[in-house]
Amino acid sequence: MAGAGAPPYDLLVRNGLVIDGSGAKGVRADVAVTGGRIVRIGNLKNAQAATTIDAAGLVVAPGFIDVHTHADGIAKRPLAENFIRMGVTTVVAGNCGGAASRIGEALAAIQAAGIAPNFATLLGHNTVRQQVMGSARRAPTVDEMEKMKALVAQAMAEGALGLSTGLQYVPGAYADQAEIIELTKVAAAAGGLYASHMRNEGTDIENAVRETIGVGEAARCPVQISHLKIDSPKQWGASAKVLAMVDQARARGVEVRADQYAYTAGASDLGIRFPAWALEGGQAQINARLDEDATWQRIKTEMKQLYGERGFTDLSWAVVSSYKPNPSFNGLSIKQIAAKTKGADDAEAQLEVAREIMRGGDAQMVYHFMSEDDIERIMRHPQVAIASDSSVLTPGEGMPHPRGYGNNARVLGRYVRELKVISLEEAVRKMTSLPASQFRLAGRGLVKEGFAADLVLFDPVNVADRATYEQPHQCPVGIPYVIVNGTIVVKNGEPTGARPGQVLTRAPAR
Repeated sequence: MAGAGAPPYDLLVRNGLVIDGSGAKGVRADVAVTGGRIVRIGNLKNAQAATTIDAAGLVVAPGFIDVHTHADGIAKRPLAENFIRMGVTTVVAGNCGGAASRIGEALAAIQAAGIAPNFATLLGHNTVRQQVMGSARRAPTVDEMEKMKALVAQAMAEGALGLSTGLQYVPGAYADQAEIIELTKVAAAAGGLYASHMRNEGTDIENAVRETIGVGEAARCPVQISHLKIDSPKQWGASAKVLAMVDQARARGVEVRADQYAYTAGASDLGIRFPAWALEGGQAQINARLDEDATWQRIKTEMKQLYGERGFTDLSWAVVSSYKPNPSFNGLSIKQIAAKTKGADDAEAQLEVAREIMRGGDAQMVYHFMSEDDIERIMRHPQVAIASDSSVLTPGEGMPHPRGYGNNARVLGRYVRELKVISLEEAVRKMTSLPASQFRLAGRGLVKEGFAADLVLFDPVNVADRATYEQPHQCPVGIPYVIVNGTIVVKNGEPTGARPGQVLTRAPAR
């Protein structure tokens, strides 16, 4: 124990309820930090420090680790305020098959820029396939496969955590399981994992989960099912079967886990609602198909079939979050845009709106298509982490999904305190040690002596999200302090401007 005459600590957090991230009950303790590391936990009433925080009434937890983000552009917005203000101290980018094409250069640029949270990345399969094959809708040749393997090996050597796929997106949608297995084996040989935005998240989700688990089983590596959900009303309730599949795979020795965000709406682009074959090639080829009447009739027929299989009769559940050619569309549903621009809001008018938006270069969307029961069932599963699926947001820009501002606070406020779906200790574990373990982020995810001093202090009575679909640019309340590598990045709920974040790479194989 440090006495009054001992050298002062850099930072001392006093009187808090320490919930250490392991799932154990919280204990009253002080936490001392020196050199960016936690050096002492206990009764440190006589200790001194350069900076002291009184955490009375607050929980002291490990900084939240968000392993499913699209924060690839963090160098341009290095404070990443929407993340740090909801307690996130580490973000993992490169998800859904999209990442920087040169991982080493990207990581070096991010470290040089100076960032507030820590940053790590996966390598995107779509990025690799695009580099080698463009958007060709076919299997790779032997030579192309070898080129893709070389790119995966290079990215892993440069610090990628593993390989991600986005199998609902072009060109990833054109790859079969065999291709993905071969590339994942390269990542696995370097100690990486496989993370997947699956081929289907509703109407055929059981086969999609089976395919995803099969990749990890064949490649002998951990599997992360990205943003696990049931996105089709006709399949609501199927989360029970999917979670049973996860349990069965784990019983066979496959290290499969998942993550989720705490909302009943998802977000993606509008192109995901079109048949994949219609998106082959660049914008010019897409527009040619949209402009040719017979081809457009075929596209429309398949679009109706796709959303009909989900249980919808039109696209009224699809809301534009960002459409640069016409920002007046932001925040409006496809049905509302049809009424505004076509004078009619029936299904045919809505499809014509979708056609015109795609002609303009696609749009970012929010999709209302999930059930609260599935959200809660998935959240109760012990192998599901909490992750936002958000990018680094610019306040006031567009109408993004509220998860980018409120996800972690929403879990703590709504699902822990109000609904009691999971305990406070379990929620913290799902945001800290669980993702740190799966993504092999050594020395993170626990309040533990010797670990990095990534900490979040929050008020368990008042923590809450404020962001809504109608007013998304609102930060949460009840998170007064966030600390990254021993430096305060949020103080009294406001960013300090400090940028102590580090680029993280995977720990050596266990």
